[in-house]
Amino acid sequence: MSLGGIALATDFALLIVAATVLSYAARLTKQPTIVAYVLTGVVVGPIGLGIVAEDQLIEIVSELGLGFLLFLLGIEMRFDDIREIVRPVGAIAVGQAILQAIASTAVALLLGFTVFQSLMIALATTFGATPIIVKVLGDKDDLKTLYGKTDVGILIFQDIYLVMALAILSVGAVDDLGEIAFSIGRVFVLMGAIGVVAYLASRYFLPALLRASAANKSTLFTVGIAWAFLFIFAAETLELSVEIGAFLAGLALAQLPYSTELKERMRPATNFFIAVFFASIALQMEVDQLLVYWQEALVAAVVLIVVNFFIVFGLFYSQRFDVETSFLGTISMLQVSEFSLVLGALAVDQGFVEEGILGFLSLMALITMPISTYYVLYNRRIYAAVEPYLQRLEREDTVQAQPVEFEDHAVIVGYSRLTAELADVLENAVEEVVFVEDRAEYVEELGDAEYGFIFGNARHGDVRQEANVSGADVVVSAAERTDVNLRLVEDAPDALTIVAATTDEEASLLYEHGADYVVEGRGLVAEELVELLERLDDPDAFERRLASLNDRARNGSPRTAADAPTGGETDV
Repeated sequence: MSLGGIALATDFALLIVAATVLSYAARLTKQPTIVAYVLTGVVVGPIGLGIVAEDQLIEIVSELGLGFLLFLLGIEMRFDDIREIVRPVGAIAVGQAILQAIASTAVALLLGFTVFQSLMIALATTFGATPIIVKVLGDKDDLKTLYGKTDVGILIFQDIYLVMALAILSVGAVDDLGEIAFSIGRVFVLMGAIGVVAYLASRYFLPALLRASAANKSTLFTVGIAWAFLFIFAAETLELSVEIGAFLAGLALAQLPYSTELKERMRPATNFFIAVFFASIALQMEVDQLLVYWQEALVAAVVLIVVNFFIVFGLFYSQRFDVETSFLGTISMLQVSEFSLVLGALAVDQGFVEEGILGFLSLMALITMPISTYYVLYNRRIYAAVEPYLQRLEREDTVQAQPVEFEDHAVIVGYSRLTAELADVLENAVEEVVFVEDRAEYVEELGDAEYGFIFGNARHGDVRQEANVSGADVVVSAAERTDVNLRLVEDAPDALTIVAATTDEEASLLYEHGADYVVEGRGLVAEELVELLERLDDPDAFERRLASLNDRARNGSPRTAADAPTGGETDV
């Protein structure tokens, strides 16, 4: 390897090591990893130690990182999640975009920026931090609440016009108005063409491809990466930006039942590229560029948090959401997002603004993101403190939360002849039965069945959230993996939990963590479980039978031939 190649590899390795260390620190302090990635560039780049420069390798990987950031954005955009509240969500999103843009422009002008700089700042600070908000709400198990679904809906609208803004900025600086109009029109026409291809693929091509690929987890990952790169290549060929192609690729996958599992499979690789992208933003700046507007950034961050709170709260309230939903939905949406850095970096590359504006946006993001993480985490405590002052605003006839997709239900992890038999029994005791299965051969069968179905691995938090495990009445797992079953038991402390184990030690551990019944051995025991679940309607009889079975299980009573497994196993 040449000396230049060694230097490239060394810089890249130092960047990744620093990002890893700071990401770990961010997790310990419950901070978004995006903050850690930006700080990585600050620490090792020209602003800090000066040991890493933005070289060719980092530049290429960071460009892919931007693409994969938009790919993840697209794959999160499931329109079914907001179908029933699309009208108030649309009104809030549009109103927020207009009013926040006006407020941001006014604040920037008062701070001494030019009209054009103020407009660019307003454009960059209008969007919500989709990955951060979705992650924090998911960790709080609030994505299925009314305010959580409303926030996700607003983010979907914002993401749509984020992509439009990226498309317009990608045209670059053009002097002639006619040429500008032609260039923007061309971009939107080509976006529409790629979007049509993506839609048709999601209807007629992708389901069969992903069904065939899902049998092998490595193949599923490879197909997902290849699909993203295919659209990135198409966008590049048509002289569009990488992020537009990646976003449309993710959007096509988002509407399919494989999207949650695919997203989890691809997350490590996409996080790697995204880390390099955000670190590279700070690598482009010198100290004076980051700090040239530090006082203005501090003032703007504080003022816009306050102003935007009243804007968003007023919009929620105007759409007849109750006070609590309005408050909780509002404080999730107040930070300057990572996309302000995306737009700022693109604006610098295209020559619209100088790097000092990117430094201003970076400081605002670094100020508001860490603060917002904590007030979103503790939003209900904050609401409890201010509730006496807000109760006077309460009124009748407010928007009511729709039932979550799965409620008063049973979750069964793993599909087999036995669990199908258990589902038939459970139908008499719960409103719905939901299967979680990651074996491709059952996708079509479960998709056509009357049961709910989620394709994915139950060890992934997003899959368990989609199945609403925490709200289930009954959880049954045929997975003979203790780590999976522990997560299921811990996620559903109020549910009847029946899980499998392969050793006495595993069974004891599951009982210690709250499992109601652990079946030890190869597979679940059909007759025992069917007999047990048939007693769900009679609590006293159920408790007696459950106690009897647990005594047998813990004392190692021998099983009869009738107790032998009747269905297959699942390796979740």
